[in-house]
Amino acid sequence: MLLVDSWYDSYKGVILLVRVFDGEVRAGQQLVSFVTGLKYYVGEVGIMYPTETAQTVLRAGQVGYIYFNPGMKRSKEAKIGDTFTRVGSEKLVEPLPGFEEPKSMVFVAVYPVNADHFEHLEDSINQLILNDRSITVQKESSEALGAGFRMGFLGTLHCSVFEDRLRQEHGASIIITPPSVPVKVVWKDGAEDIITNPAKFPDDDSVRLKVAEVQEPYVLVTLTFPEEYLGKVIELCEANRGEQISIEYFTTTQVIMKYELPLAHLVDDFFGKLKGGTKGYASLDYEESAWRAGNIVKLQLLVNKEPVDAVARIMHLSQVNRQGRIWVTKFKEHVDRQLFEIIIQAAVGKKIIARETIKPYRKDVLAKLHASDVSRRRKLLEKQKEGRKRLRAVGNVVIEHKAFQAFLAK
Repeated sequence: MLLVDSWYDSYKGVILLVRVFDGEVRAGQQLVSFVTGLKYYVGEVGIMYPTETAQTVLRAGQVGYIYFNPGMKRSKEAKIGDTFTRVGSEKLVEPLPGFEEPKSMVFVAVYPVNADHFEHLEDSINQLILNDRSITVQKESSEALGAGFRMGFLGTLHCSVFEDRLRQEHGASIIITPPSVPVKVVWKDGAEDIITNPAKFPDDDSVRLKVAEVQEPYVLVTLTFPEEYLGKVIELCEANRGEQISIEYFTTTQVIMKYELPLAHLVDDFFGKLKGGTKGYASLDYEESAWRAGNIVKLQLLVNKEPVDAVARIMHLSQVNRQGRIWVTKFKEHVDRQLFEIIIQAAVGKKIIARETIKPYRKDVLAKLHASDVSRRRKLLEKQKEGRKRLRAVGNVVIEHKAFQAFLAK
């Protein structure tokens, strides 16, 4: 019996849409899953006619629904493509081929705008993932934004739909970080780690000595578009570190082109740029290709030499100069002036990529001074300078929550 689809019902639990390949299924039988190994008692079987219509039995060749009694409580137990059989027949039955676990390819961090709404956000996410088993959720915390979640999605569209549902159906006020992709760290002892959170990326010098290489995921992209836009599309793909695989003419005016692109560039609004460059005529399809070694680094934002953990990103070295300049310029707009100088820097390890300075508020200590009294003038300015140094040594930069909200907004 093959699991085709599933959905959640408040009263019955998870309902499975199945196809029976051999034998028959009746209420009261005990079934076992090949993937999870969990056992269930069948509560009811039936067909969709057009809604759920109960039957006494489902026979070979039929497609119908099943729910268990006691019910399946978690959607994650219903894995699409899984094979079920009767308990005791596990050694006689071969699982049907083609099953693959859905793999998250795009990761974002989600935080509530108001820290008091964390529980409401958690409940909202738990309700939405009842019907979407492919989303991965982990709790995480940030010094700047407080408690939140790191979530994995199948792609950027999947992420965008989930975000819209969270806002519209549950009224959640959230801050979402830009999408990032996982990287694979290969250690010199042969071990491999998949890193999805920039905070866990080995950027410390002592740790980097133990790393053999860092790999990033590539995808095979198939682009279809009119011939007149060929130059623009090739230019866009080359600018995103793409490698051309093939080019062929579908008709005299339609081109089909295949490129291998880093997934990190694909999730960075590649489709939007493609649509813009071809006036909406291009279509895009992609599939996983392979992991490739690359010069991958972690870009951090520093405020007065302290890293802001919520803004760190893992990216290719060729992108850091442009992204670092964008970050410091944008962040400067959202940080309020203080009584001491604030230095905003973008850094990779110990190397500073870009810098902006926010000048302090300054009292005019020379207002009551006669213009010709040079020594007194110099003394007052030196005294002000010393006081400012002491203030900068003890002063903490207080960054408003709304500054992060504005900075991370699209």
